[in-house]
Amino acid sequence: MWTLAIDTSTMTASVASLKNSEIVGEIFVNLKINHSPMLLPVIEMLCTASGMKLKEVDLFVCTIGPGSFTGVRIGVSTVKGFALATGKPVVGVSTLDALALNLLGSPVKICPMLDARKNQVYTALYRTDGDNQLEKIKDERDTEIGEFLRTIDEEVIFLGEGAQKYAGVIREMLCGKAYFAAGIQNHVRASMAGVLGEKKFRDGERDDPVTLVPRYMRLSEAELKMK
Repeated sequence: MWTLAIDTSTMTASVASLKNSEIVGEIFVNLKINHSPMLLPVIEMLCTASGMKLKEVDLFVCTIGPGSFTGVRIGVSTVKGFALATGKPVVGVSTLDALALNLLGSPVKICPMLDARKNQVYTALYRTDGDNQLEKIKDERDTEIGEFLRTIDEEVIFLGEGAQKYAGVIREMLCGKAYFAAGIQNHVRASMAGVLGEKKFRDGERDDPVTLVPRYMRLSEAELKMK
């Protein structure tokens, strides 16, 4: 079984190929440019390197948000097009779930954070359960950073662009209970989205490519101004 996974939900982008639940290849791009013109060439490069043809893909996976409004749309639109053209199934996964999976196995709680601007973050709280699976213990939310931190009274490891941006505030409010991920762990990876998507698919979950939509968690700036 071949899986093609895509993430374009933040300033970075990545694509990954998985075969029978094993990660075969992954291309990660951190150029802070528009994802749209480079996504298809990168997918083509990944397919060539992995020995995988698009017509052989059995499952398409993408992150559906929260994240950048434009970025999420690009990824979702791409997998919708692939799924409709090939007739193959598609699964959307949470950007925060995929980011948190970078730290699966952590002995302390895991808190991915994406910058939502205006002193807000997209976040949730997770832990590694007894079966070494990711368990969400605080639901995803779009929240003011201080308001969310006041709900935490235990040791937590933070990761993501939001955690990096508000590291000072986090350290000050949690008084020695905050830890931070390093390097690539702070970025969403398509391979992690692929792992989650395959699990959902094996559990009988799939999305309709016609009705699959991004999960923004808030109105866009244009929609707010219109209101």
